[in-house]
Amino acid sequence: MLEKIPHWLGQALVNVRAGHDKLMIATLDLDGVESLSLSSTAFAPGGRLPERFTADGEGVSPPLAWGGLPSGARSLALIVEDPDAPTPQPMVHAIVIDIDPALGGLAEGTIRPDGMGGPDKNVGKNSGLSESWLPPDPPTGHGSHDYVFQLLALGPGQGSQDASPGRGGFKDYIAGRVLAAAALVGTYSRGEEADVGLSEPVATVAPA
Repeated sequence: MLEKIPHWLGQALVNVRAGHDKLMIATLDLDGVESLSLSSTAFAPGGRLPERFTADGEGVSPPLAWGGLPSGARSLALIVEDPDAPTPQPMVHAIVIDIDPALGGLAEGTIRPDGMGGPDKNVGKNSGLSESWLPPDPPTGHGSHDYVFQLLALGPGQGSQDASPGRGGFKDYIAGRVLAAAALVGTYSRGEEADVGLSEPVATVAPA
């Protein structure tokens, strides 16, 4: 969505960013909330996303793995946001709800329209208004962007009333139900080589 912004404009907007304080996880009251483990075999915490997961490559979603779920977790919810986008709110790259905790993770390429990625989750709408992974595509010249994978373990409560919730629907869906949370950051910028993917799960990045 942002790859068509010319280099000169990307440089001019380098300090225009939505802000990390607007990330979904930063807007929640996490007092007393436990931490989960969240990792990927494709990139280290804070490391660069390999090109295959971006708009410069195949554009598939990266693999994720989780652990340390609280005993009361009934489902998981995932939102992936770019707080460095030159937009008023972080750009949403993926929303997945109703995830079966027993899955233990999401395989590469499984964040795709409902009916195509398995029955144990429900894919919501990204900022492109599609049920899918929106591949990172930061403007050339805008510098490095963070892509923040935010995973929430949810207790019992009302499920989503929207078959494909957007950001607002996601927040309504998780309200009052968060038992544990984690955040994993991958980065990407244009004009740099991607690191080689890792062969083993990497360390957890837990919420502050």
